[in-house]
Amino acid sequence: MSTPAPFTRSRAVAAALALSLALAACGGDTDDTDDTDAAAEADTDTDTETATDAGSTDDDVAAGDFPVTVDAENGEVTIESRPERIISLSPSATEILFAIGAGDRVIAADQFSTYPEDAPTTDLSGWDPNVEAIVGYEPDLVLIANDSNDLVASLEALDIPVLANSAPADIEGGYDIVAAMGMATGEIDGAASVVEEMRAGLEEALAAAPQDQQIRVYHELDDTFFSASSHSFIGSVYEQMGAVNIADEADADATGYPQLTEEAIVEADPQLIVITDQVTYTAEDVANRPGWSQIEAVRNGNIVTVDADIASRWGPRLPQLVELVADAMNSVAAPVGR
Repeated sequence: MSTPAPFTRSRAVAAALALSLALAACGGDTDDTDDTDAAAEADTDTDTETATDAGSTDDDVAAGDFPVTVDAENGEVTIESRPERIISLSPSATEILFAIGAGDRVIAADQFSTYPEDAPTTDLSGWDPNVEAIVGYEPDLVLIANDSNDLVASLEALDIPVLANSAPADIEGGYDIVAAMGMATGEIDGAASVVEEMRAGLEEALAAAPQDQQIRVYHELDDTFFSASSHSFIGSVYEQMGAVNIADEADADATGYPQLTEEAIVEADPQLIVITDQVTYTAEDVANRPGWSQIEAVRNGNIVTVDADIASRWGPRLPQLVELVADAMNSVAAPVGR
């Protein structure tokens, strides 16, 4: 539910988290019936787990930190007590929940939450959510990436707290969301550790990347030429490496994901083309497109395919994406006289 932010314990928790993160920085519906049945099974399993966890000293300490109020795209959300039955309809959120130490309280995740392996993936959909199926799990916290079908309003009407967070526009925004999820779940220390590890991993990966060579990059999302500009999370990674994103000119409204024309791509002459393994075509198919043989990236064989899960999800595996991109950029010869 969204309520005005109280200034008491939640602010204290926020301050503690901010300090922790600062120190870290210095250191470095396909079937409703099936859904309902799955919910009933999850009820039994989770009730047992909750009873077991109740005796944990750590849990007692975390429970004392509530209520908390956190910021999300759907406003300030107050969570009265430590969530014990969490649903994630966002693959990125699922990864983060497990990384910060809240994974054992995730009772259900959407169909695309394929990482980590322990994630309780179900037929629940984040794109076309079914409120009845979600409520069947009796969650006390739901995390989503998109407010499809007015899901936020439906859950709030049932007094079920929901945090909506789409992909952040940049890396720092991603850290903020990890921190907020730490507060929301009572895993503040876990969140701080994840952010610290991400910062350290990114610094190492960026140090290995070409610096300020202004390599022209085209990150293709599909064969209709939607791309990721510097206003997107993926684009911010290229920006940190000093790359020139050819999609930026087409993104006057800063949507992050503009659609380019084929003519504009050829004219921009990218030196590096990045596609994902989620598309139905290959780097060879891209190279064989009519007229693309004149593009420098094609001529020099600099078309790279990256893991779509890593490239499209912001979270603990971000350093792996940076390493992939850094390797690709290192393979690009910087032209003279640019």
